Amino acid sequence: MSTRHTINALTAIAILALAQPAFAHEQAGVGGGLAQGLLHPLTGVDHLIAMVAVGIWGAQLGAPAIWVLPITFPLVMALGGVLGVLKVPLPVPEAVIAMSALVLGAAVALRLRLPFAVAAIIVAVFAIFHGHAHGAELPTSANPLAYGLGFVVATGLLHLCGILIGALTRWSAGERLIQGLGVVIAILGGYFLAHSIGALA
Repeated sequence: MSTRHTINALTAIAILALAQPAFAHEQAGVGGGLAQGLLHPLTGVDHLIAMVAVGIWGAQLGAPAIWVLPITFPLVMALGGVLGVLKVPLPVPEAVIAMSALVLGAAVALRLRLPFAVAAIIVAVFAIFHGHAHGAELPTSANPLAYGLGFVVATGLLHLCGILIGALTRWSAGERLIQGLGVVIAILGGYFLAHSIGALA
């Protein structure tokens, strides 16, 4: 990935985030099924950037985190999705989802090297809230299994994108670009967090 392409991608993410302050999990009542499940994580920038950040952070941490973190997130997210379908309440889910982008983006920006188990716990906690948001907004017309499979697969693909971006760490210039992307993700997470806190006030 060239510097120009990376800058263009960062610009597109920022524009999309500012143009679409509504979160993906506010879009209730749409048709369900596998297609909707696949699209749901892609329609909210807060979800999307957090998913990519998980993959990048895993790549920065190296083995086994590069594979275990992106596997842990969808698996635990599926559990959160079940809680959402069952309408089990979680405290301030919007704020925690926004915080996940802030924290994971900061981890990428700072090249935060935590013990593997700690990193996995952080990812798992955030995964529950992301999954809960997807499950709570299961369209009434959707097949729950197909919808759940769709958003888990889409999440895995976003993690894979993050891992591929993380491959830039092989070059010093690439590492700086990745850290810059982490800063952008953290800033957007802060923006979404402020928005969610304002909505609660």
